[in-house]
Amino acid sequence: MRPARPSRPGRGLRITGWLLMAVGALSCAGGLALRAEYPAHRVPSESMRPTYLPGDRLYAERIGPSDEIRRGDVVLVSVPEWGVREGPAVQRVIGVGGDRVTSDDRRVYVNGEPLSEPYVAGGDPIGAGPDVDVRVPEGRVFLLGDNRSNSLDSRYHPEQAQGTVPVSSVVERAVDSPVGSLAAAAGFFGGLVLVLVGAGLGFGGWRAGRAVRAGAGAAPMSPSPSPPYVGR
Repeated sequence: MRPARPSRPGRGLRITGWLLMAVGALSCAGGLALRAEYPAHRVPSESMRPTYLPGDRLYAERIGPSDEIRRGDVVLVSVPEWGVREGPAVQRVIGVGGDRVTSDDRRVYVNGEPLSEPYVAGGDPIGAGPDVDVRVPEGRVFLLGDNRSNSLDSRYHPEQAQGTVPVSSVVERAVDSPVGSLAAAAGFFGGLVLVLVGAGLGFGGWRAGRAVRAGAGAAPMSPSPSPPYVGR
């Protein structure tokens, strides 16, 4: 039977360190991926007051081509044609493809039905804006801010498909819960801690092995010869 091969000094620490670093790297990558799917933003303007105030943290989820955009959704939309070039605008979806959106001096209507809007600023669904009468083309949406007196929304861009924007311009949808963003942060920073701990263990194992090898390589000292005995 062959004798067991002695383990190298520090080898266990190095292996544990490598494993922790690998798990940590995967956790960091997963956190970054979640961050891309569940981003967070600071609300830049007054247009969505009182739902979102300027400076509020808004949590969102990415919108894919197959995701349905619904009436009432608060969305982040890329509209450089509106002059919004510093990040996406925050607006509420009022009409989707095929809807007819109209208004008078009291209410907004979708397909002839008055829209219930408890979220609008001051309880005023019209504000100082112009009346609208828009048939929303397929593949587009009609957007209004909740602060109707201070929102440069679809009402003020009638020259561009009656103020409607392509569904493809909607990049994110607001969500009530920060769970996605918190999970992304936990995954990234937890992974970073594992990487650092793993690196420390790996370095400690390397140092331990190096110290043992250095000790084994040192030449043993010969004992000093005893002086000869001289009798009286």
